[in-house]
Parts: sequence; structure tokens; C-alpha cells
Amino acid sequence: MNMGAWGYKALESDEGLDVVDFLKDYLQNHLDSNHLKLSEFVAAMKDKGFFGETFEDVDFFYDTSAMALAELYLKYLDTGKIYEADIEFEKAHSVTADEKSLRFILRYLTDIRDEVQDGDQPREIIELWSESSSWAEWKANLESLIHRVEKEIASVS
Repeated sequence: MNMGAWGYKALESDEGLDVVDFLKDYLQNHLDSNHLKLSEFVAAMKDKGFFGETFEDVDFFYDTSAMALAELYLKYLDTGKIYEADIEFEKAHSVTADEKSLRFILRYLTDIRDEVQDGDQPREIIELWSESSSWAEWKANLESLIHRVEKEIASVS
């Protein structure tokens, strides 16, 4: 396990919970209806530094943010809830994703899987997880996220 992580999923890490906390704040302050648009939330995350200016800006935090966002969205698709039974998330009754937002998330996920480097340096998230006893589970989770996001892209295009 990596420092700040208690499981192999992004939502089982401090950085993943930063995404959850940001989503809570976003829902409290920006949700006019009971509907969350993934495109607007991705834009808000970009504005707050959860992602780099470009995909060439490689960072452990950006990678974990993308994985956590994918996990949150897929959890919503599976359960109809954004995050657990947290009362603060009940305000959003529906979430919609558009192809552009899903492709944005997919690009992060595939760059991680394909070990796209940070300039001439290895991608930090790969370096840390590959040395972990949970490497196989983490990698399987990443592959599952990619597969599910690809499936969602096909359903919205």
C-alpha cells in the first residue's frame, strides 16, 4: 500500500477523498437542480487544480483524481448513488455524462495504463503502485475502469 492509501482503489486514498470533499462542496454551492452534469464538474475540477493544464502535465494527484472521478461515476451507475449513503450527496438525484468528459477521463486512465512518462521520468503512480503488494489488484481496477468508461462512451455517442 502507498502512504495515504488503505486500499487499492483511488477512493481508498487521501487524494481520492479530496475529490469526494470537492464534490460535496460543489454540490452544496453549484447545484441549482437535482442534476449533476459531469462536464461541469470536470471543468470545476480543472479550475481547482485537480488536473493539469494539458495531458503532458503528469502528476500523481492528477492521476488519482481521474481514477477517483471514474470510480465515483461508475458507482453512481451501479447503485444510483454518487457516494455511499452520505446525506450531503442525496441532493443530486441524477448524473449525466457526455462523450467529451468521458473521453477526458479515459485519456488519463489510458495514459496511466500505457505508462506515458512525465518527460523522461517514469509516471509516479505506476512507480509507487508497481512496488506495492497490491499492484495486481490496483492494475485490475485500472483496467476495469478503462473498460467501463469505454462502454459508457459507446452508450452516449
